[in-house]
Amino acid sequence: MRRRGLVALAGCAFVLGSCSLEDPPGGEGRMSIATGGSGGVYQVYGGGVAEMFSANGHPTTAETTSASVDNLFLVADGDSEVAFSLADTAIDAVEGRDSFHGEKLPLRALGTLYSNFTHVVALKSSGIERIEDLEGKTVSIGAPNSGTEVIGLRLLEVAGLDPDEDVTRRALGVGESAAALREGSIDAFVWSGGLPTGAITDLATTDEIVLLPLDAYLPKLNERYGEAYVEAEVEQGEYPGVPPVKTISVPNLLMVREDMSPTLAHDLLKLMFDHKAELAEIHPSAEKLTLEDAQQVVEPVQLHEGAKRYYEEAE
Repeated sequence: MRRRGLVALAGCAFVLGSCSLEDPPGGEGRMSIATGGSGGVYQVYGGGVAEMFSANGHPTTAETTSASVDNLFLVADGDSEVAFSLADTAIDAVEGRDSFHGEKLPLRALGTLYSNFTHVVALKSSGIERIEDLEGKTVSIGAPNSGTEVIGLRLLEVAGLDPDEDVTRRALGVGESAAALREGSIDAFVWSGGLPTGAITDLATTDEIVLLPLDAYLPKLNERYGEAYVEAEVEQGEYPGVPPVKTISVPNLLMVREDMSPTLAHDLLKLMFDHKAELAEIHPSAEKLTLEDAQQVVEPVQLHEGAKRYYEEAE
């Protein structure tokens, strides 16, 4: 059964002020962009994209959602036109694997935006140093139907832990997870997001936290799930008091239905490049948008016809 975790928020709520929650998603003449949960990069970045689209002739509503899995169903079903998604979840969607239960979704990518960094966060006082130390602990693995949940479950499995038997699972978004760790109702949480993620920055300013090293689990992830996972590093200074740590990154894609008008796909992508500086003022992850990297999508995900045309013209 599909879980639909959508809350409608107009794009102007992120930049210019509040909008009524009674406003319908999209609405006549409006597009909808599916983002992510409170405190995450998708929500902030996606809100900025919605505002920018709206200011340039394409009225757009940004939706707060559970993120990747939820987002791809929303686009496939026509409830949103554009969605943020992790590449590993997009691969699952076009192949009909795992969370998509054999249903191959008719999706294409506008491009790669930036990379998500996998965080496994604990309090330093907990003594938790690796995934195996989570046995017997209470762990949030991300909101249901999120890309965080996908990689969280996979990390536990490749570390030899049964997600149903060896940990007590909570299903919280990053903002809720940070609050729960601070108050002691969970021992650790998983988050896949851009750097820095505001909720973790806020947590690190009030509590001494650790990020677990994850590079040792990369070979098994690649063996079982493909090449969407790559080694990365959270550098010194990304979070207050947190030393550099090796982790795993996953590209973030902007996804649309395969039958979106090529002209619309081209124009939306062009707007993002033309207004990159403005988007970067909203969140620094937008700085990572480059012509070279945007065209690189992990197979079997394919670029939309309109996106291909934009890249050919821009080179």
